[in-house]
Formats: sequence, C-alpha cells, structure tokens
Amino acid sequence: MTCFWQQGPMFIREVVDMMPDPKPHFNTVATFVRGLETKGWLSHEQFGNSFRYSPVVSLQEYRSSYLSRMVDRLFGKSYLGFVSALVNDEKISTDELKSLIDKIENQKKN
Repeated sequence: MTCFWQQGPMFIREVVDMMPDPKPHFNTVATFVRGLETKGWLSHEQFGNSFRYSPVVSLQEYRSSYLSRMVDRLFGKSYLGFVSALVNDEKISTDELKSLIDKIENQKKN
C-alpha cells in the first residue's frame, strides 16, 4: 500500500519495478494487489489489457483500521492492554506516556 500512497495510481509492472532485488514474479504481485482490491483498499481502472490501481483509503484511514483490528484481536478490544504492553516491553517511555496523557486531556477540552 505504501507505494500507492507515495506514487499514486500504478500498474502492476510499476509496482514490481519499485521492489528490491530479487524482485518477485509479476503474477505474485498481481495476486497480492488483487487481494488488496478485494479487501477494499485499492480500486482499478482499465487501460487496454492492463489495470492501473489506486488507493481507495488514505494512509490515516488504513492505520486506524489496522490498529483497531490488531487491538481487537490481540488485546481483547482493550486499548489499555495495548498501551500496557508497550510500557511492559519498554517500547514507550514515561515522557511519551505523559505526552500522550496531555494530548488526551487537550482533546477532551476541545
């Protein structure tokens, strides 16, 4: 998805060309891109025998949806459990937590 957000609409060949060596087979990338389209993340328009794919959702919408699904699956829909895991694994500092709390409090005021 990142390549579509960065580059805009692309043909499969362009996606393959952007990938590092060793490049995957064209059909592998095409299957993956069609899967993203089936999930509603991409759409396509036809140019002759080729399809040009473009993102349907923004990076922010994708992140939000992905995070929500991850928290639902891994933390039983508990965002507190998610943040607690970050604290326990030392992936978030005390200063970052304080900043997050300030942000939450400011949003409540607005």
